[in-house]
Amino acid sequence: MDQEKILTALRQVRDPQTGRDIVNAGMVQNLVIEGDNVNFSLVIPSLQMQGKAELNFACIGSVAEIYPQAHVNVHFIARTPGSQETTSTVPQIKNIIAVASGKGGVGKSTVAVNLALGLKKLGARVGLMDADVYGPSLPTMLGLVGQRPKVQDVAGQMKMVPLMAFDMPTISIGNIIEPEQAVVLRGPRLAAIIKQFFNDVLWSDLDFLIVDLPPGTGDVQLTLVQTVPVTGVVLVTTPQEVAVADALKAMNMFLLPQINVPILGVVENMSWFTPEELPNNKYYLFGQGGGKKLALASHSVLLGQVPLVQGIREGGDTGKPAVLHEQGGIISEAFLEVARNTLRQVAVRNEMLGPTKRVMSE
Repeated sequence: MDQEKILTALRQVRDPQTGRDIVNAGMVQNLVIEGDNVNFSLVIPSLQMQGKAELNFACIGSVAEIYPQAHVNVHFIARTPGSQETTSTVPQIKNIIAVASGKGGVGKSTVAVNLALGLKKLGARVGLMDADVYGPSLPTMLGLVGQRPKVQDVAGQMKMVPLMAFDMPTISIGNIIEPEQAVVLRGPRLAAIIKQFFNDVLWSDLDFLIVDLPPGTGDVQLTLVQTVPVTGVVLVTTPQEVAVADALKAMNMFLLPQINVPILGVVENMSWFTPEELPNNKYYLFGQGGGKKLALASHSVLLGQVPLVQGIREGGDTGKPAVLHEQGGIISEAFLEVARNTLRQVAVRNEMLGPTKRVMSE
């Protein structure tokens, strides 16, 4: 029996927690072939893991398909406490970036969508999660209205397959409920949805998962930091004082000692109005300086200033995000600048600081 063929067969088996194949996920160890016996260890988070029996049968079945005579012995071992894999329930996602704001209407979802696609345009593997459960706007912005995620059986557990938009995986409650349906949810149910979007969705290996949060400081934000280690936060504001004042509250929540999530930087949206026919003219409708003020308060940087341009609104309404518009245009370049600066800030953050720890719920 050939070891490589057995490993190829085992790649068909999926981890019921993450959906990754068990070989690339590093779960298969100490594979030894002795005559007709195939012995290996399978590293799992806990020996009481749900779906353990199904995982065992799936391994035996995959090897039996190519070597019917094989006697497969799977030895389950628990991960060592404190190992890197135990710090996240989604170890296949390297960086989780929350896009937050203090108030609604500042263009947070627009920034989240264009940041995600901008990072993808720069060569990163990116996913997008719509955690704004009360006002899910990503289906409209990505042209996914009316589409439903499929469900897949992974080692006895049902998992959601994210929808693909511009070759990017995404999930939103707006693709699960009817478009006109009101979302009336209290804290525990909100928390369950956010946890399900992480633990029951088949996310592929990603460099970044962008999470579009609802405005303010509520149950969704707390559930997020209790469910996964968040790499950092991108704050979105408009230039005027009232938006900055609310954004400061959102910033202070993430900087609380018991939460301690770094602020990667600030995106100032609607910085000035530029008419299409006068591209060099700037009219500061909402004042100036709000983004710089917030960046200074959060000890971070201004990731970029996005002008108030009709094409950005049109892109959001038609499902063709602005960053994908013509190369070198004022719109796409503004969001690409935000993406480039975010890449740099994440690299600096990961170089200077240790991994963020999940907040333990009381």
